[in-house]
Amino acid sequence: MNKIRKGDEVVVLSGRDKGKRGVVLARVDDTHLLVEGVNEVKKHQKPNPMKGEVGGVVTKTMPIDQSNVSLFDKATGKPSRVAIKKVDGKSVRVLVATGAELA
Repeated sequence: MNKIRKGDEVVVLSGRDKGKRGVVLARVDDTHLLVEGVNEVKKHQKPNPMKGEVGGVVTKTMPIDQSNVSLFDKATGKPSRVAIKKVDGKSVRVLVATGAELA
């Protein structure tokens, strides 16, 4: 079970975007995430008339390692780690700081 999922709001803990908050757009693989507004780079793109793409400088979101982000706890306004607990035979994600269950 992944501790961080698509749609979760996370805070960046390290790197050039430290402190930024964003929503997880997708999981690239087991350890990398795409986070909205985080780790954006400029890419010089050639025009491709077959795909209908225009050329120019494009801003692209690059993957970030999940170890560099932490879930944002809305109750406290701070980042929190995630634990997985068994509740009634089901695995549930729980915030370590407050003990609140995640959907």
